[in-house]
Amino acid sequence: MSDTNRTLAAMRHGSIPGAHGRVRPLTLLGDAVLREPCRDVTDFGPGLAALVEDLFATMYAAQGVGLAANQIGVGLRVFVYDCPDDEDVRHLGHVVNPRLVEADGVVVRGPEGCLSLPGLEAGTERYDHAVVEGLTLTGDPVTLHGTGFFARCLQHECDHLEGRVYADRLTGWRKRRLLRQVSRASWHRVGTQG
Repeated sequence: MSDTNRTLAAMRHGSIPGAHGRVRPLTLLGDAVLREPCRDVTDFGPGLAALVEDLFATMYAAQGVGLAANQIGVGLRVFVYDCPDDEDVRHLGHVVNPRLVEADGVVVRGPEGCLSLPGLEAGTERYDHAVVEGLTLTGDPVTLHGTGFFARCLQHECDHLEGRVYADRLTGWRKRRLLRQVSRASWHRVGTQG
């Protein structure tokens, strides 16, 4: 059974996050909500729990490893993740009002994609260690320590909440090539910019 099939089977039985969520349309590069810094969450009620469930359901449906709330059109500081690190250890969870408090170590250029730029990726520089502090659904403090690919994921999702996408971190020919690919993508709307 593939990982996707196992995940879908587990979702049907309600044993993983997203089982009770609904898959929402993804916002794509060019949508204004991706470019605006997100607001802090102040209401830790059932609406927030439903948002987190929807984020997980949407992330799994799109076969991603992380998803920020503005990627489904909600301008709140929340993201979810189900992401391995470089040792293939799985990291699964959510964080509310996250703040990237450390990004250090070695800078690594690695392939990076985004569910809001479907089908595209580019070699993007990120630190190989990151620490994010935030809250859980119930308002309890949480600290995430990421290395390798998981550190990349944490930095990527925190960027989203600040109104940035990975394309903003590119320069030179990498940026020019990605922007050409965006302009030719079937999902790109003429007259919009990243």
